[in-house]
Amino acid sequence: MPRPAPTVTPNTWAFLRDAMIAPTGFREYDARWKYPEDINLPGITALGLGLGTQMHRRGIEPVIAVGNDYRDYSLSIKNALMLGLMQAGIRVRDIGPALSPMAYFAQFHLDAPAVAMVTASHNPNGWTGVKMGFERPLTHGPDEMAELRDIVLNGEGETREGGSYEFVEGVREAYLDDLVGDFRVSRPLKVVCATGNGTASAFAPELFRRMGVEVIESHNRLDYTFPHYNPNPEAMEMLHDMAASVKASGADFALGFDGDGDRCGVVDDEGEEIFADKVGVILARDLAKLHPGATFVADVKSTGLFASDPELLKHGIKADYWKTGHSHMKRRVKELGALAGFEKSGHYFLAEPIGRGYDCGMRVAVEICKLMDRNPDKSMSDLRRALPQTWATPTMSPFAPDTEKYAILDRIVQKLSILDVLAGRKVDQVVTVNGARVILDNGAWGLVRASSNTPNLVVVCESPDSEDELRRIFAELDDVIRTEPGVGDYDQTF
Repeated sequence: MPRPAPTVTPNTWAFLRDAMIAPTGFREYDARWKYPEDINLPGITALGLGLGTQMHRRGIEPVIAVGNDYRDYSLSIKNALMLGLMQAGIRVRDIGPALSPMAYFAQFHLDAPAVAMVTASHNPNGWTGVKMGFERPLTHGPDEMAELRDIVLNGEGETREGGSYEFVEGVREAYLDDLVGDFRVSRPLKVVCATGNGTASAFAPELFRRMGVEVIESHNRLDYTFPHYNPNPEAMEMLHDMAASVKASGADFALGFDGDGDRCGVVDDEGEEIFADKVGVILARDLAKLHPGATFVADVKSTGLFASDPELLKHGIKADYWKTGHSHMKRRVKELGALAGFEKSGHYFLAEPIGRGYDCGMRVAVEICKLMDRNPDKSMSDLRRALPQTWATPTMSPFAPDTEKYAILDRIVQKLSILDVLAGRKVDQVVTVNGARVILDNGAWGLVRASSNTPNLVVVCESPDSEDELRRIFAELDDVIRTEPGVGDYDQTF
């Protein structure tokens, strides 16, 4: 297989024939490109051939479950990917349109050693990508992605005999059955189901009804143009829309799902948007009563409450802060034998005996309904108010080019690592496991890291004292960030 040609451009004869792949699409734990500007269909086929070759090199049984999200071009991408996999001698088991967690479930349900899910997740239309993995419930991390990148870009893909195709019926129904089981709510629950017209529209409303939950539909008609907003429950636009639906309907809470259904966002009965790390603490408090002494993993963007909350400490909970990213978090949860992992973005990794360790927004929805059922005298706002109060920013993402962002971050980390004071407080420590999390002497903190999926940095801050301190932390952190001329505007502020 020839290596991708860097000179291939759209709307040329070569574009229909030769592989074009931008190297920047191979990211820390999945692959994402703008399509067709950064990758073409022959490039996707080369990716499939490379993935199949990687399976053979690692001694993986040549069987893979493959799915695609609900974007108008995702089926074409998947077909091109499957062609490359079959060229590599892989037996493809196509599960059809799917959520990412449904594809992960299919690995278990079909006893398939590998998975490839065609999705751009929460990225806007015009993006495509693949989430892939060999060792269930894990997905590719930096080492696997680097190996795959080299195989593909160096033209090392090897064709083999034995490739085949099979379409597998019934995986969606088995996935929903597995999620709900025989659980039915015993208290009346009215829930706003927000899907932003994305793939979760084909799953979430039915999931709630199977549990006996009254559904208030919010943009639940499948529409790959995303006419209302891009489905991303970390974005304030979606959360504000969910809050308006709660207030208009009198719902008990709202749950919102991203484009490929592996994340869940929450708005309470008062229309208060609860950031996902705080929802994680609410869930952790409930699970701690059932599983005292458990370990919870939180990503570095998350609230400090996982380590300091008195209720968690009372039940002997151990907190571990780790690298942001679904692949990093899944791996850490498995390594530590943790009960769950929580990311501020809304990826939750619920391990045995609750889930299988992969991130699934639908599983989170089920567990939140079970939590509410176990607390029949509590509202979601009651559970929110019971947490120690902190003030936190949303996840904010100033632009930084993919080709420059890691060098920019390295320089910012160096500048932050020598700070003695921030926002008038002594710097207690600077954690550099993933960017720089500057922790102050009262537990307040500010984080800067590089996004693994988009050309951005990521900025999050939290204060246990006041909104005024929060704003001072952000302002002074931003002053350091602004010493880098390559950093652009934020996608949102607070």
